[in-house]
Amino acid sequence: MRALLTPEVAPMSGVVLFRPGSELMWLFRQGRVVIETPGEQLADMPSGVIPQSHQPLAEDESLLSVFENPAVIQRAGGMSVLDAWLEQKRECQWPHNDWHADEFTIMRHKPGSILLCWGCDNQLREHFTERLAGIARKNLVSWLVKAVSGQLGFSEDHILTLPEFCWWLVKNGLGDVIPESMAAKALRLKPEPFQSVMRESDITPSVPAAELLQEKAKKIVSVKVDPDTPESLMLRPKRRRWENEKYTRWVKTQPCACCSKPADDPHHLIGHGQGGMGTKAHDLFVIPLCREHHNALHADPVAFEAKHGDQLTLLFRFLDRALAIGVLA
Repeated sequence: MRALLTPEVAPMSGVVLFRPGSELMWLFRQGRVVIETPGEQLADMPSGVIPQSHQPLAEDESLLSVFENPAVIQRAGGMSVLDAWLEQKRECQWPHNDWHADEFTIMRHKPGSILLCWGCDNQLREHFTERLAGIARKNLVSWLVKAVSGQLGFSEDHILTLPEFCWWLVKNGLGDVIPESMAAKALRLKPEPFQSVMRESDITPSVPAAELLQEKAKKIVSVKVDPDTPESLMLRPKRRRWENEKYTRWVKTQPCACCSKPADDPHHLIGHGQGGMGTKAHDLFVIPLCREHHNALHADPVAFEAKHGDQLTLLFRFLDRALAIGVLA
């Protein structure tokens, strides 16, 4: 349960008062409650209970072309998953009949699907109207928002934001379906002032917002597999070290593997046959460490591992996270 309330502040006494009304008083009798700022997506909502189904993105008509894109629908699970989600409702979605059968079926209607009882299905089958399209579109958008939130790891009551939706598209290789207006809004880019009279030499071309969004969100390192390298046929092949500065720069931005403070260095694995003369570990075998823990590891690896865990364990956990969030692919 979530609610949007306006506080009354008494600054001299340091007291904040809320007037939830009788229907929400039970919420404050449960114990502690979470308080957070409403954000832009709730700016226009009235005070009171926030409906669980309220999703501002679902009401944004400028995003319909993205929601109805076949590639987006397929990546979210496809029409069969939409149909299965509708079947859980067990209620006919055509409200204009006085009688409804107890059995239900799915009727496909562009751009999505509609759940109907058998009686309404017999009446409406093969019909294509704007009213039916509106119901099908609402079903499609509601399901897509729920599916995207679930794939991003959010709970059912999470309000999906535009930057989160854009990240899901880029993460799934669908950045090309993001329109320029949507990308500009997600990046909070303001339109450049236009002058009616200006010299051609003063014109500075700007990078399209959609391209800028993909570049900012793209932090994926592709690891290619080549089972037929020349070295694989040699008895004693010459060692080639894998280097990737883009990955090590990203590692430095992550929390320290020991204390979760901001990392200063990407530590390359030492020991285990790594880190000696001419055997520096590949850039893939790195973990983020703050300067204090990095110095402590190199000063006494045995004492470090006794306190913080084996390097191989820390490396495995970090690689597992990098793969799970799509940095490595």
